[in-house]
Amino acid sequence: MLVPLSIGRQCLRRNILKAKCRTFGDSISSDHDEIAQSIYKHARQPQTSVSLQTLMQTGRGEFLHKTHKDLDDTHSPERGATQKVLEQVAGFLRRELPIRLAHRIQDLDRVPYMKEMPCVIEVKKLYTQSFLELVEMENKIMNPDQEEAFARLVETIYNRHSKVLVQMARGAYEFRDAIRMGQFPELAKDNATIGFSQMESTHEFLDSFYMCRIGIRVLIGQYLALRQPPMEHYIGIICSQTSPYEIVKRAIDDASFMCVRKYGDAPEVMITGKLEQTFPYVPTHLHYIILELLKNSMRATVDWHGIDAMDFPPIKVVIADGDDNEDVVIKVSDEGGGIPRSNMKKIWSYLFTTADPAIQHGMVALNQADDHAIDSPLAGLGYGLPISRSYCRYFGGDLSIMSMEGHGTDAFVYLRRLGNTPEPVPV
Repeated sequence: MLVPLSIGRQCLRRNILKAKCRTFGDSISSDHDEIAQSIYKHARQPQTSVSLQTLMQTGRGEFLHKTHKDLDDTHSPERGATQKVLEQVAGFLRRELPIRLAHRIQDLDRVPYMKEMPCVIEVKKLYTQSFLELVEMENKIMNPDQEEAFARLVETIYNRHSKVLVQMARGAYEFRDAIRMGQFPELAKDNATIGFSQMESTHEFLDSFYMCRIGIRVLIGQYLALRQPPMEHYIGIICSQTSPYEIVKRAIDDASFMCVRKYGDAPEVMITGKLEQTFPYVPTHLHYIILELLKNSMRATVDWHGIDAMDFPPIKVVIADGDDNEDVVIKVSDEGGGIPRSNMKKIWSYLFTTADPAIQHGMVALNQADDHAIDSPLAGLGYGLPISRSYCRYFGGDLSIMSMEGHGTDAFVYLRRLGNTPEPVPV
């Protein structure tokens, strides 16, 4: 069968890029000056911060006048984003994504100790492959054919990076294991657990890396969603009328399913507060956050009271909101025994987990796990809470935990109502 020349060239170029990534190796070195210099050049450029409000305005075509003079071409909920909007967004991503990926590649190459972990090395190679594919694209996206080709590429990148969250969590597991095995004796002089749980530089790197990864996936996810048939109240991945009540109900169903699968039963969840309020947000982000908190509360409640308990105390969810409020606040309260005060700082660490070591080992060995799959266990690689906090902070919110040892835990989710807070990308 004859292959069209254009497709053949694309395949050849992609194979060459993959070969470059493989030979790029485990660190940026003088043997690969061309790639290293390109990464360095892009990493010197600042990343452009966006906000929820900006993403919505761009999707509606409110900034088209900046690239198309005298053009009145705005978003219509009935017909979706126009071609000019898609070309404008694609043009921004064409410039912005290589910069963001270059920053992440340099971070992965510089982080002490973790850069030697096999899973972290694989993540860096994956980021390098995506970076090279993007810089090989045309400098400007000027017509529908170029925009469509770009969309195919970024969709491939989006899917390729879908397991990075789990891969990096496995890298943290490998790091913990390496410390226990004495690979880094300077980190385990007295007590290995204390040694790696207090490594500020590693925690700061992981916080920054995951926050920036959220940003990359939001930008690509928003662009790809704008190319789909329009959905009521949606602009890309953003729902202008996100209902915390509806999100919480879906998260309860998912968390209960996971708890029943593990224990055979699940605590009841009661929802009170402002159940009718809506605000602009990304529903998938909020679902991930609430699901993580409910999973933790259900597991703690069953473990604390015992699987044979006649009745579990209910988990309580309170939604606080109002038209004049700065934040939408969601509180998740349980009577699951609480958290010792000595462990409160550790719950935000990517290097700390209460999961069974056998489960951790199983998740490391499992190669097919997606980032947010509900087929994962109730406790796994120990990144649920810190990632949930990153999701909150990405659009200007926060997540805090208050605990009473011997009784239970209250988790507070703060979400900005106006959506005008720029994403916290590193300078």
